[in-house]
Amino acid sequence: MTRFRLHYIAPVAFALAAACSSSDVSKPADTSGVTSSNPVTISTLGRGDFWPVRTTGEIFVRGTTAYTTTWGNTVAQAGVFFIWDVSADIPKLVDSVKVPNAQTLGDIAVSDDGSLLVVATEYVTGSIAVYSLVDPRKPILLSRFSSFQTTFGVHTAEIGRVNGKLYAFLACDPGSGIGGQIAIVDLSNPSVPQQVFFKQVGNPTVHDTFVRDGLLFLALWNDGVAIWDIGGGTLGGTPSAPKEVSRLQTVNGHVHNIWWLKDPVTGSNRYAFIGEESPGTLGISSSGDIHVVDISNMSAPKEVAFYTVAGAGTHNFSVDEPNGILYAAYYNGGVRALDVRGDLGTCTTAQKSTPVNGTNALCDLRKMGRELGIGLQANGGVYVWGVQYLGGLVYASDMPNGIWKLRAVNRP
Repeated sequence: MTRFRLHYIAPVAFALAAACSSSDVSKPADTSGVTSSNPVTISTLGRGDFWPVRTTGEIFVRGTTAYTTTWGNTVAQAGVFFIWDVSADIPKLVDSVKVPNAQTLGDIAVSDDGSLLVVATEYVTGSIAVYSLVDPRKPILLSRFSSFQTTFGVHTAEIGRVNGKLYAFLACDPGSGIGGQIAIVDLSNPSVPQQVFFKQVGNPTVHDTFVRDGLLFLALWNDGVAIWDIGGGTLGGTPSAPKEVSRLQTVNGHVHNIWWLKDPVTGSNRYAFIGEESPGTLGISSSGDIHVVDISNMSAPKEVAFYTVAGAGTHNFSVDEPNGILYAAYYNGGVRALDVRGDLGTCTTAQKSTPVNGTNALCDLRKMGRELGIGLQANGGVYVWGVQYLGGLVYASDMPNGIWKLRAVNRP
């Protein structure tokens, strides 16, 4: 999710001061001597018509149905998510759902069995709305969960299973002297969600989470990335009593999102990819790199590589794990596809660069020839928030333009 802190955006007025001060901006990363990866142009299949115009947030696709949220719109347009038919090259808008008393929406996600849809709402009073997807095109509201921790808004709400039970992991907004908090909610009875854990964490907030195999990764902004055992580690943690395994401060902080890669072909689970969201102007510019963290020793993670795009910054990720390709939403930089299979932490001196504000040279994925494809750059005026790989296709949510459908790239 984005950290641009606005309540409403006029659809035609894409100008916004960045959430972070201009003092955070420094010289660009050293990219001298870059060996071109010769990335291909990712083929665009179509864009869905989007009327009335709204500012698009996150995207989630399952089968031939996509769901997109709206972010920071006017009062009349606030709190609506949209339903798309993506069976053809051009996505077709088929319906919309108004979430009552929601000022804006961020995350949207479908459970692994396709039965539930969960939507995060901001600001006061924040919540998650839980819908039944008996008919994927006609969601039915089952419950609305809120607590003291969600008071100022739920910025992201990831869902995942721990030992077979479905949970929601809520990154709750700070406010009025209260810092950001992580709340864990048991969704095993979706009509009556139950909060089982909360903790104030992050500086100034916790932004997002990633859960897999009983481990919870937390994006703690300036406090870096933390790894908690919630049922899959050796510390005996559970969703109601997590145990911290380790924490790492990545270069520049601003830890926004995380993806822990488990490659089904090679069996590697060595790397976590960390998104940095740094200053930008909505619809115009952005900044922030992808940081590669080696977690082969889970108790001592180490940053070993990065990827940077001049004049653009990353947002959310989706990974085609069978083919080892990471797709990143890059705001005004469109969509980027990176080869993330194999050893990312070993490279020649010529393949290294020093990240902005960094002190040590790290492997530079572009210099290593890892940049496979670039999408939506030729379309102009894009500002890509979310991206999802699914079945040889890539779907992108574009804040001013709606939804795009692209063809996935092939490995060299």
